[in-house]
Amino acid sequence: MPYDVTHTTLDGMTHIPPPAEELRILDAELWRLDAHRAQLLARRAWLVATLQKPQPQPQTPSMSVTPPRPETSALGVQNLLLLLGGVLLTVAAMVFTLVSWGHLGITGRALVLGAVTLTALAVPAVPLRRGLRSTAESVAGLGLALTLLDAYALHEAALAGVDGTGYAAAATAVLALLWTGYGLLPATAALRLPLPAAVVAGQFPLLLWAVAADAGPYGVTAALLVTAAADTVLALRVTSGSVRGVAAVGAYGAGAWGVLAAGWLSWTATGVGAAARAAALLLLAAAIALGAAWRSQGEKRGVGLVVASGLLAVGAVGGTARPALPEAWTVPVHLACAIALLAAVRATALPDAVRGGLAWASGAVQALAVLWTLPVLAVALLGPAGWVTRAWAGAPSDSRVAVTTDVAWPPHAATAPLVPAAVAAVLVLTVRDTTWRPRALTGALGLTWATAAILPAVLELPYAVGLSVQGVVIAAALGAAGAVRRALPSPSPSPSPSPSPSPEGTRAPQPTAPTPDVRHFLPAKLTALLLALLSSLSLAALSLATQTATLTVLSALTALWAAASWSTRLTPVTAPAALAYAAALACATGAAADWTPAHTALLVLAVPTVAALLAARLGGSPATVPVEAAGAAAGGLAVALAVTDPPVLALVLALCAVITAGTAVRPERRSLGYAATALFVLATWVRLASWDVGAPEAYTLPVTVPALLVGALRRRRDPQASSWTAYGPGLAATLIPSLVAAWGDAHWTRPLLLGGAALAVTLLGARHHLQAPLLLGGSVLTLLALHELAPYLVQVTGVLPRWVPPALAGLLLLALGATYEQRIRDVRRVREVLGKMD
Repeated sequence: MPYDVTHTTLDGMTHIPPPAEELRILDAELWRLDAHRAQLLARRAWLVATLQKPQPQPQTPSMSVTPPRPETSALGVQNLLLLLGGVLLTVAAMVFTLVSWGHLGITGRALVLGAVTLTALAVPAVPLRRGLRSTAESVAGLGLALTLLDAYALHEAALAGVDGTGYAAAATAVLALLWTGYGLLPATAALRLPLPAAVVAGQFPLLLWAVAADAGPYGVTAALLVTAAADTVLALRVTSGSVRGVAAVGAYGAGAWGVLAAGWLSWTATGVGAAARAAALLLLAAAIALGAAWRSQGEKRGVGLVVASGLLAVGAVGGTARPALPEAWTVPVHLACAIALLAAVRATALPDAVRGGLAWASGAVQALAVLWTLPVLAVALLGPAGWVTRAWAGAPSDSRVAVTTDVAWPPHAATAPLVPAAVAAVLVLTVRDTTWRPRALTGALGLTWATAAILPAVLELPYAVGLSVQGVVIAAALGAAGAVRRALPSPSPSPSPSPSPSPEGTRAPQPTAPTPDVRHFLPAKLTALLLALLSSLSLAALSLATQTATLTVLSALTALWAAASWSTRLTPVTAPAALAYAAALACATGAAADWTPAHTALLVLAVPTVAALLAARLGGSPATVPVEAAGAAAGGLAVALAVTDPPVLALVLALCAVITAGTAVRPERRSLGYAATALFVLATWVRLASWDVGAPEAYTLPVTVPALLVGALRRRRDPQASSWTAYGPGLAATLIPSLVAAWGDAHWTRPLLLGGAALAVTLLGARHHLQAPLLLGGSVLTLLALHELAPYLVQVTGVLPRWVPPALAGLLLLALGATYEQRIRDVRRVREVLGKMD
């Protein structure tokens, strides 16, 4: 502090900070020190406690930190040991019986085996009382195995002369009874092994007895089915899960073998008696399956059992009638049985699961029967294609010969039409559900068509009659396509109880049947159209046998499809089909008149003409594009027919161009104008080529003039359009080919005319400030001038000494180098001038 500060001044100075604030700061600092001291004390106490604990010994990396996990449970070890023990004891007993048996007398044998067997069967009761179930099961298994050895030993020792198969049948029956009684004893009722073992033993007595009694295949099959029936009853009535599982496996196994054997016996039966016996076996199997399904109808397997039962019943009845009828009636008889099975579906006393399974069984048989007719239908539809390679060779004797020119007729097909007709009737008469009704009618429509398609060939109708039948089928299919919706019944209210008043006193609304969706009718219409189209193609191929038939059928098909086009719903399909058959009729007419293909093409052009007129009338209809596509295809056919005659080809191309130009008049088809122009140009080129015209200008000027006119019109509508787009293609089409021809022309006429034309184009480009005419004309004019001066330049270079051309080139380079900057400025000015042009 300075010495010149007085005491009075010190007393008047203010403390910074004030005393109260300084006191508060001191208290806070002391509190912080106390808190830190408490933290240090707590840390010290933790360190002391840690040091007082015993330290663990360091572990080496080879020692495991966690104890090893056991790889198996104690129960698993126990069961494995018991199983191995039982197996070893059983093997020992077998070795004793088979090897050491002969060293003992009869009494010793009986005493040893009896004592061991009784001991093994009595021991399980002791561990059962102590809760050792696994031990008891192992010992019981040993006892059951010993009973088998006892039976074998008894046969070998005392009953060696008895038939082995018969003895095995009796022994398995006795063992099944003994094991069943053993499993039902109070002391051993808790064992799980004896009763399933008894079921397994019960699978063999009947089968072995049938084999021993020489019962034949029928007796053996009956034994299998009876065994399956017993297993089925056991599986449905016993509550034990293990017994039910073994019985179910036995029922399915024995039943499957029995059904296969019965089916084979029915198929190979040569007489009514043998077929009847096999049918009885199949009916027994059907009854077993139906009974099992009846008891388990709430489960999924119940429906499958009912289906199997229905199929077996159909096979039984149909197999009985098969030997007494011709082989062609085998499938119709089974189909009749399947249709008769539907009567059981109508029975309201049957459960719903049973009725549904029988319906599925009947449907499966009907589907298989329809598949049997597919080869016949394929021959009837595809067989006429063989007439394409032998057109107008002569009328066949009948419809079957007409469809089998290159293929063989399927055997036993005399009853083929009955199958699709019967299935179609079933679909129409039985399916009444509103949702499934349209689908059933669609299927019935296809089956009826199949019946009519194969009927002429099956009945061997005359050729003309067969053609008429196919025509009627096509007309009917087209009529069905137009009226398929009217064939469906209108929805009606479903029956319901009388209405009751609602709590508010108003009448409650009653449920009504849902109205079918319009989309449900679309498959039927498409199916009918597809069937009509397939039949018409087959009929057209079939008519190629004679000239008269071809013209008549194609005329009828054209008229039929054209008449069907009056329905707007069918026009997208029927109109193109009518045009296609009209084109085929035109080709056939030309061939009948002995016209060349090129002259026939002129007649075919009537089809695209009609298509263009029809498309203009249709407007925005969905049928417009298909009709135009059919017309374009007919035009392509005409061009292909005329390609061998260039003058006629030029005429055909010109007529196609006229048709295309007429179509391009429509606002939505303006883009076809380019196609019309291309066709006109192509027609001109073909005509010039037919006249042996070699001048390129004759080919290019017909392109240049229209192109320049179109470019001028575009520039008038759009002044901003580039001259390269408007005039470049047209000018290049003539100038470039003519320049190439002029370079190889030794006369002066073409270079003079081309030079005048190029000069005129250049001047017009300069006059109107257009880039394309100026550069194209100037380039052609320059190249043409060089071409004309080339001979003189060659002469000059031949007169001059050899050092003159290099010297002139050097002087030129020096001059260019001296005026490089000026030339760059001049080039920039030229580029700017050209850039200002259009």
